[in-house]
Amino acid sequence: MALGTVTASYELRFDTGRVCLDLLATTHPGERLGSVDALRAWITGAGLVPEGTPLAHADPSWLDGFRELRAYLVPLVRAPGSPPQGPALARVNELARSAPPAPRAVPGADGTLVRRLDGPPGRDALIGAVARDAVELLTDPAARASVRQCEGDNCPIVYVDTSRGRRRRWCSSEICGNRERVARHRRRTAGLTRA
Repeated sequence: MALGTVTASYELRFDTGRVCLDLLATTHPGERLGSVDALRAWITGAGLVPEGTPLAHADPSWLDGFRELRAYLVPLVRAPGSPPQGPALARVNELARSAPPAPRAVPGADGTLVRRLDGPPGRDALIGAVARDAVELLTDPAARASVRQCEGDNCPIVYVDTSRGRRRRWCSSEICGNRERVARHRRRTAGLTRA
């Protein structure tokens, strides 16, 4: 699955600009990591492992681990301007210590080099990769300053605004942006029919 795509069965999104924020987005509009299969799809879709990496060894403890990290990320990325402290920061730092899965370059079917992992990735290694992404985001002043809350109605998604002029208003132009344009059109149309 390519980054930025959506898996129909789980409605996963990968458009926040950071893996750690993509993990946060799995709570909207409801729980998107409701099964181990959904988590496997998210891990691959987020680019934590190369396409085709076997994840059959993932079990319910993986769900618990990713949800735990997600819960600790919420106060760290949703409190702009306040220095993140306390148990959430300590736990994210602890989770970031795990070594990432080791990549290798191997010849693909057509002879070009492709990325594969040295062996089946472990839960802690994958959680650690997401936690490290959060540490990088939290400690990079430019990236941190570009973190935005979606302006869509009741949308809690947080994203990194890399748009020209830093004027992006929605987590997704196709989702929340489209809803806003439709609502604006309906208001204009309703105003014209009353006149």
